[in-house]
Amino acid sequence: MRELARRLATIGEQLTDIDAILITHEHSDHVAGLPVLARNRGVRAVIYMSHRTAPTIDWGETPPARLETFQAGAAFSIGDVEVESFSIPHDAVDPVGFAFTAEGVRIGVATDLGYIPESVKFHLRRTDVLLLEANHDPDMLKVGPYPWSVKQRVMSRVGHLSNLSMSDFLEHDMDAATAHLVLGHLSQQNNHPEIVRMVGQQALAARGAGAGLEIASQHEPSEVYRF
Repeated sequence: MRELARRLATIGEQLTDIDAILITHEHSDHVAGLPVLARNRGVRAVIYMSHRTAPTIDWGETPPARLETFQAGAAFSIGDVEVESFSIPHDAVDPVGFAFTAEGVRIGVATDLGYIPESVKFHLRRTDVLLLEANHDPDMLKVGPYPWSVKQRVMSRVGHLSNLSMSDFLEHDMDAATAHLVLGHLSQQNNHPEIVRMVGQQALAARGAGAGLEIASQHEPSEVYRF
């Protein structure tokens, strides 16, 4: 929670400004700070997650009163933002991605998926901004420090998206309307931002796409996009 507060401060926001928190799945790198955040009386954000994911979170004595659950694949509204959830292939209980639409702007978020099925490609159409996973370089992963069992998990169809899979999507399937592409969820051990940037730029050039490219950092906020 402290780290989230620090990052929000760098863009002129604070925890009390948050209206909603959306959770894709229960893995610790996504929810480690959530129970503390949920218990903070100064934070009034409503927490959204699938009804199968909610019981996997260690809330303490009781789940927070401001918890809202949904069926994976459902659409709902948060204020004037239309939210689409969609199932993704990952080794979690009920993992989802999201697409957000407000005032004619559409944003897609797809990380933590072993591959991109046609159903996910459908939900990532017509996006003005797309956050897509570029988790690992296959060669770096194979010679990296992870145990073989973990390497198999990461490379599996319920693992994480490689640079090669990301590149293939950009070259053949990314919507031409996408103006801003953010590649994120990079492994610190099995990838490097400049490798991701090079692979992404090559794929965009091969496609003839003019989307702006940003590589998201694990430690700092991304650029703020305004429309």
